[in-house]
Amino acid sequence: MLYEMIAVVRVDKPHNTNEVKEIARTAGALILAQGGVVRGITNWGPFLLTKPIKKNQMRHDSGHHFIMRFDASPAAQQLVRKTIAIDPRMIRCGVVKMGGRLKDIVDVKGTVDWQRRREDHQGLGESYFQWKGNGGR
Repeated sequence: MLYEMIAVVRVDKPHNTNEVKEIARTAGALILAQGGVVRGITNWGPFLLTKPIKKNQMRHDSGHHFIMRFDASPAAQQLVRKTIAIDPRMIRCGVVKMGGRLKDIVDVKGTVDWQRRREDHQGLGESYFQWKGNGGR
């Protein structure tokens, strides 16, 4: 079955991606050890959270987001989710089943592109979003 894991990792000051890489490696190693396949990892980078989140006696205003798409058994998916969720560096993690039949998942790419229209987010700056096509319009 194809799953998509969306993870938010705490942001250190100064920001570096070592914690994000370690968590992604841990999740990938668990998937591979259980006979699964990692289709791809997309790094969305640090973003402000919609509201402050308290976790492990810390208050988080921003988090580093990444998405991992992988094929694995339901048991492997549960193991990955539970292992990643107890990591103190994690703020939030969610796993979504994208499909169980081959015809549903055969055309799904491993990466996830983030597209936003400029009109929706004026004043945030272009560096916050990846623009595609004709300037994001």
